[in-house]
Amino acid sequence: MLYHYQPRGVCAREIEIDMDQDVIRGVRFFGGCSGNLQGIGRLLEGMTASDAIRRLRGIRCGAKQTSCPDQLAHALEEITAKKD
Repeated sequence: MLYHYQPRGVCAREIEIDMDQDVIRGVRFFGGCSGNLQGIGRLLEGMTASDAIRRLRGIRCGAKQTSCPDQLAHALEEITAKKD
């Protein structure tokens, strides 16, 4: 299933997440640092949402309180909460 998330406090304008049950099939960021975010998306393919959240939650971008990976963790938390 395809999910869309509007991140807050980062350069990316939108995150698109393709999930199959609890497994991430694909992640696409719109805006932000293209190469880095494509790499993150590819590394997460096949990973469970809970593993990705554990790895990405709390990552900061410079002086910001969040980052694109942290915002992805927030998105995955929302998705998994809706499934429960």
